Amino acid sequence: MQQNVRTSATEYEVIRKRLLIDGDGAGDDRRINLLVKSFIKWCNSGSQEEGYSQYQRMLSTLSQCEFSMGKTLLVYDMNLREMENYEKIYKEIECSIAGAHEKIAECKKQILQAKRIRKNRQEYDALAKVIQHHPNRHETLKELEALGKELQHLSHIKESVEDKLELRRKQFHVLLSTIHELQQTLENDEKLSEVEEAQGTSMDTDTKP
Repeated sequence: MQQNVRTSATEYEVIRKRLLIDGDGAGDDRRINLLVKSFIKWCNSGSQEEGYSQYQRMLSTLSQCEFSMGKTLLVYDMNLREMENYEKIYKEIECSIAGAHEKIAECKKQILQAKRIRKNRQEYDALAKVIQHHPNRHETLKELEALGKELQHLSHIKESVEDKLELRRKQFHVLLSTIHELQQTLENDEKLSEVEEAQGTSMDTDTKP
């Protein structure tokens, strides 16, 4: 941008020199030629009246040239101020563009953060719906307490049943032992009866004539 400004300033300097020679480009060069001719005529004037007339024409032409030169300088100064103003506006625009880029980058970050927050909220809502279908902590603790009591009651019942089974096992063992002893006694009694009967038969045989 500075290089362009320097190039433009050089071009304006060339234009300024041309304008100083040709005024605003609309007849100043002709006025200067007329001024030179008037000066030559004034130098070669024969009478005082003719010399005074040429002198007045030269003054008028010089005034016109000075006016055009002053106007050209004012335009030139105005153009320089416009250039400075444009340069200032350009810098402001560059700063605005840089600020806009920063805002865009910040907005992108905010959009990404908003997307993450929205995703998290959707996940939280889904979890909340799942949680709503389950009992709350207080009810769960009550159910666990009730299950604990029921488990303890069942444990007592189990112990009682095991004790009864053990008692019945012992009683059955005693019953089996008693039956075995009774069977042994019956067998012994039967053998004893057979022996006694055999002895009785033998005695009857011995007593016959």
